Amino acid sequence: MKYYLTLFLRRLPLFLLVAMVISVISFGVALSLPPTYVSQARFLLESSQIPSELAPPTVKTPDREQLQLFEQMLRSRSNLLDIARRLDVFDNIGRMTPDEIVAQMNEKTKVGISITKDGASIMTVSFEARFGKTAGAVMNEYMTLIQRADAENRTGRAGQTLDFFQQEVDRLSAEMSALSTKLVEFKTANADALPDGQAYRLNQQAILQERLSQAEREIATLKTQRDRTVEIYKATGQIDGLADAQQTPEQKQLATLRQELDQALTVYAPGNPRIKVLEGQIKKLEEVVAKQVGGQAGTVSPLDLALAQIDARIQALQEQNAQTQTELDKINDAIRRSAANEGQLNAMERDYANVQAQYNNAVAALSKASTGERIEILQRGQRLTILEQPTVPNSPTRPNRVLMAGGGTLFGILAGLGLIVLIEKLNSAPRRPEAIVRKLGITPLATLPYIQSHREVSRQRRMRILVLLAIVIGVPLLVWALHSYYMPLDILAQRVGKKLGIDW
Repeated sequence: MKYYLTLFLRRLPLFLLVAMVISVISFGVALSLPPTYVSQARFLLESSQIPSELAPPTVKTPDREQLQLFEQMLRSRSNLLDIARRLDVFDNIGRMTPDEIVAQMNEKTKVGISITKDGASIMTVSFEARFGKTAGAVMNEYMTLIQRADAENRTGRAGQTLDFFQQEVDRLSAEMSALSTKLVEFKTANADALPDGQAYRLNQQAILQERLSQAEREIATLKTQRDRTVEIYKATGQIDGLADAQQTPEQKQLATLRQELDQALTVYAPGNPRIKVLEGQIKKLEEVVAKQVGGQAGTVSPLDLALAQIDARIQALQEQNAQTQTELDKINDAIRRSAANEGQLNAMERDYANVQAQYNNAVAALSKASTGERIEILQRGQRLTILEQPTVPNSPTRPNRVLMAGGGTLFGILAGLGLIVLIEKLNSAPRRPEAIVRKLGITPLATLPYIQSHREVSRQRRMRILVLLAIVIGVPLLVWALHSYYMPLDILAQRVGKKLGIDW
C-alpha cells in the first residue's frame, strides 16, 4: 500500500488536473443550465355511452389512430407557430426563423399514447419551458386545441355523413322520378302492346279470325244462294222461298198484293174500283221497296228485289270483314310489338327496382346518420375526457443540479485515478526490488533508495505547491473564460448532450 500511495502522490498533480477540470465543468454546467419546467395533461378516449346495437355511431375510428390524429393536429406547423409567437415561448423568438421555432416546439412537446390491458386508451401530452407559467400556458392551449379538434372531428364527420346520405336520397329520389316518368310515358305510348294484355290480345285474335272465317262462309253461301235464285227465276218465273225468307215486310206485302191483283183481274174488269185500289196500294209499296233497294219505282222485279237483298247482305258482310281485318291487323301488330316491348319494359322496371332498393338503403342509412349526428351533438358517443388538467409547475423538473455536480465530481475522481492506472500500466521500468528480480533474474543483496538533499526536497515541495495552485486557480479561471468568451457552458452542454444522445 505504501508503494501504491507513493505512486499516487507522484502522479497527484495529474490526478488533480483531470479531477479538477471535470469537477469544475460539472459544477459550472450544473449552475449555468437554465431550469426546465414541465407541465402535462392526460386524456382518456372514452367509448360510446349508447350501445352500438341500439344506435351504431357514425364516427368509427380505432382508438390509437384517433389519438395519433390528435397528435398530428397538435404538431401542425400553423398551430405551433401561432402558440409560440402568441405566448412568447422563447426568449429570442424574434430572431428565430419559423423552421427553428417549429423545431424547438416539437422538441419541447412530448406526446405518449398507451392502451392498457383492459382497453383504455390514454394520451399524455407535456411541454417543457424556461418558466412554469409558460409551460402551463402552452399546455392550456394544447388542451383547448385537442378538445376543439375532438368536438369538430366528431360533429364534423357526423355532419358530413348526414349531408352525404341526404344528397344520396335526393339524387336517388330524382332518379326514381325520372325513371317513373319514363316508365309511364312508355306504357302510355305502347298501351295497346303491353305484355300484361298479351293473353287478351291472343283471345281477340282468335275471335276475329273465327269471325272472318264465319263471314267468308256466309258470303260463299249467299253467292251460291244468289246463283240458285237466278236459275230458279229463269226456270219458273218465281222466287224461291229462300229469297222470300230474306225479303222485307214491304216486299212480302208487295208480292201478296200482286197475287191478289192477278186473282182479281180474273174476276173483275180493269176499271173495277177494287182493281184500282189494289193498283194504288201496289204503286205505293213499289215506291217504298224501290227506295229500299235503290231502284226506280215501277221498274223493280221480284228477282231484282231478291238479288238486291242478297247483294246488300254480301256487301255488309264484306264491309264487316274489312273492318274485322283492320282490327285483326292491329291486334297482330300489337302482338308482334308486345315481345319487344316486354324486353324494354322489363329493363326499365328492373332499373327502377334497383334504384328503389338503393333509395331504401339510402333512407335507412340517412336515418342512422341522423341518429349518429344527434349522438355526437349530445356528446353521447366516443369522446376525449381530461384525466389530468395541466397546471403551472412550482419547481423545475430539470436539471438535478446536485446529482449533476456530484456525479461530475465523482466522474472526475474516477477519471483521474483511471489515468494514473493507465500511465503506470504503460510504464514498464523496474522501480522495486521485486521488479528487478523479475526483470533481470538476479537477487540483489540490498537496495539503496535515492537520498535527496534538503534543497531538492524544498524545491520539489515548492513545485508541487505551485502546480496545485495553478490547477486549483487556473482550471476554474479557464472554465470561466470558456463560458464568458467562447460559449456558455449550458449551450455547450446541450450540444454535447445532443451529440451523445443525452437530454439535460
